[in-house]
Amino acid sequence: MKISRQAYAEMYGPTIGDQVRLADTDLFIEVEKDLTVYGDEVKFGGGKVIRDGMGQSQEVSEKIADVVITNALILDYWGIIKADVGIKAGRIMGIGKAGNPDIQPGVDIIVGPGTEVIAGEGQILTAGCIDSHIHFICPQQIEEAVMSGVTTMLGGGTG
Repeated sequence: MKISRQAYAEMYGPTIGDQVRLADTDLFIEVEKDLTVYGDEVKFGGGKVIRDGMGQSQEVSEKIADVVITNALILDYWGIIKADVGIKAGRIMGIGKAGNPDIQPGVDIIVGPGTEVIAGEGQILTAGCIDSHIHFICPQQIEEAVMSGVTTMLGGGTG
């Protein structure tokens, strides 16, 4: 069965070659790589594949992700990709294809019975923190912010 590119993007997020407008700007990003496997994308919800025996493994081990963010559009210095993101013990354990390796090809991140799923479809995932209330009073603030993990600053000032 084939679905239109638009229907695919609405269901699983954009894929290679699709462009996404950044907020209300005239800036667009283009998906360069897609680490999910067409036809075996994982998605949670009624009638979707993240359930026992399908996109969710029955395995219980240290290899299982605590949290999986599905079909996220990742924007980072190394590229713009769509992928699933696995988190274990509060840290990113993998970026790739999530699912059940017993029945799905190319699985890098195992979804298990205890894995919490966050829908990343239609969302942009990027590193860093956003400081939404800053008073721009000196240029040194930017250097200090970057060193502490802040990547975006919103605010104002009179200087």
